Amino acid sequence: MSEHQLLEPEPAPAPEGPPPVITCRGLTKRYGSLFAVRDLDLDVPRGATFGLIGPNGAGKTTTMSVLASLLKPTAGEVQVAGADPARDPGAVRRRVGYMPDVLGVYDATTVEEYLQFFAGAYRLPRKTWPALFDGLLELVDLTAKRDAQVNSLSRGMKQRLSLARALVHDPEVLILDEPASGLDPRARIDLRTLLLTLREMGKTVLISSHILPELQEVCTDVAIIEAGRLLASGPPRTILERLGRGRRVLVRLAGGEERTFTVADDVEQARLLRELLAEGLEIIEFRQDGGDLEDLFLSITKGVVQ
Repeated sequence: MSEHQLLEPEPAPAPEGPPPVITCRGLTKRYGSLFAVRDLDLDVPRGATFGLIGPNGAGKTTTMSVLASLLKPTAGEVQVAGADPARDPGAVRRRVGYMPDVLGVYDATTVEEYLQFFAGAYRLPRKTWPALFDGLLELVDLTAKRDAQVNSLSRGMKQRLSLARALVHDPEVLILDEPASGLDPRARIDLRTLLLTLREMGKTVLISSHILPELQEVCTDVAIIEAGRLLASGPPRTILERLGRGRRVLVRLAGGEERTFTVADDVEQARLLRELLAEGLEIIEFRQDGGDLEDLFLSITKGVVQ
């Protein structure tokens, strides 16, 4: 298989566990002759942290907007948490927390007033607000900023506040469009920690990002799309195996010599290390080379522009 060859998605196997919390079948969004998304089939498992990966213009934001009930598809069937976003947007909005790629914060309010606005919009009982806000602000590490003006917050703090707003109604699904965009390294680490916490809470998270190393740390599954089409989906390691790509291992020896080996899995990687040590080689570095999300992304995408 040549580099950058499209990987045809495999037919979905018969479900063994609970049904996916998000499904798309033939999802298409067209603007005149331009296809933003074309015949997209997607399954997001319940409880997954699912990365939606693709270059600019691939259709990530369009897909997320359809799932969040903000856009109606041209064709196809979509289910999000048991509801159709086009036919029953109210049900989807009660079950989904959506964080757009543009910050949706109101600068003329305090942090608590901002959360009060959305708690009221979701008609949450006022008696629940104090405990709810306490929990959300602790979760996103903004307790000390409760009375601060939103316009005084850093970008990272505003991102975390926007995420708290998306969680205010305790949704089962979170759709996060480029939440790490514009964040400094410290803020990205904080966001990664928060995403891992949300996974532990049992939330299903659909997230897009151009910062692939960040997704590598948190995603259980990914879907790679380009020019509106799905190229591959599933756990990253499974996709690599379907590509026929072994895992590359880099070995650096004392004296500077480097050797590269290909192994299939953890068992073969451990066996390789034992064999090299048995040969008496002085190994100063032994690590996996490639096989991460960036490597996977470059292996599959073609740089197609519509």
